Amino acid sequence: MNKILEVKNLKKNYGDFVAVSSIDFEIMEGEIFGLLGPNGAGKTTTINMLIGLAKISEGKIFYKGADLTNKIKQAQEMIGVVADESNLYDEMSGFENLCFCGSLYGLLKHSREKKARVLLELFQLRDAADKKFKAYSKGMKRKLTIAAALVHDPEILFMDEPTTGIDVASVRQIRNLIKNLNKNGATIFLTTHYIEEAERLCDRVAFIDRGKIVQIDTVERLIRETRESDIIEVACESIPLDRNILQKRLNEKFPDVECVLKDERTVKITSPVKIDIAPIVSYLSSEDIFIYEAKLIRPSLEDAFVKITGIEIDIMKREKEKK
Repeated sequence: MNKILEVKNLKKNYGDFVAVSSIDFEIMEGEIFGLLGPNGAGKTTTINMLIGLAKISEGKIFYKGADLTNKIKQAQEMIGVVADESNLYDEMSGFENLCFCGSLYGLLKHSREKKARVLLELFQLRDAADKKFKAYSKGMKRKLTIAAALVHDPEILFMDEPTTGIDVASVRQIRNLIKNLNKNGATIFLTTHYIEEAERLCDRVAFIDRGKIVQIDTVERLIRETRESDIIEVACESIPLDRNILQKRLNEKFPDVECVLKDERTVKITSPVKIDIAPIVSYLSSEDIFIYEAKLIRPSLEDAFVKITGIEIDIMKREKEKK
């Protein structure tokens, strides 16, 4: 794969405040690259520098090997932008908005109308094509905003918090659209503070906090390197014994592992090495506890994020609720 975008020592100051601090990364053609961090971490500022909406303080930006640091407009034909706030017009219909965006990129009337119809069909908005944008739901508005960013067939799509503030069904639709766009060859730069979204969608992720990139790697490798112990959860039909007594007995009988009763029906077993679960299952059975499932719990991108950044996950969850 070839590099479509490369960033070197990129920095943005607002007076004495450093919003983005000397970051480096590259994006390969055909990948979904995620920039993950809490609100105020520098995600939107980074995108704004890359698309020419914010002047950089220091550093270099290369598109397909060309230094366009001070000439971002030269890259705009290959860039599509989905901002966190829509830039479409309330009094125009969905079809009119898409046609107008096409005209901004120099598409002829026939071409832009044809493209608008294709996009309305793709985004399941054909029935709302003639409705004014202001009458759209939040989810419909977000979908039309993404469609507008694709009207000129960009080579790289920048998406800033694309699923924030919309209903669950629309979130699911937009995530599926992102996957399908990528399957069809689109390169996508995605900012989000939804960790599960980054885990589901991205090939590689950069963790950013207070303007600094803390770690960049594939989602798979970030998760794998987080794993420090084996965790197995044993699901029981019921636990007739007092929970504290059973937990104490398990830890006395199996001192090489940590046994915790997670709830009324689940025993969580943690070990620094691979667990032989058979003796534990046998012991639980001897206490008349019926076991119907034992599963290995794998770490998630959330675990990797907390370990690497030190940011408590509750902070990110509270930010979701504010949106």
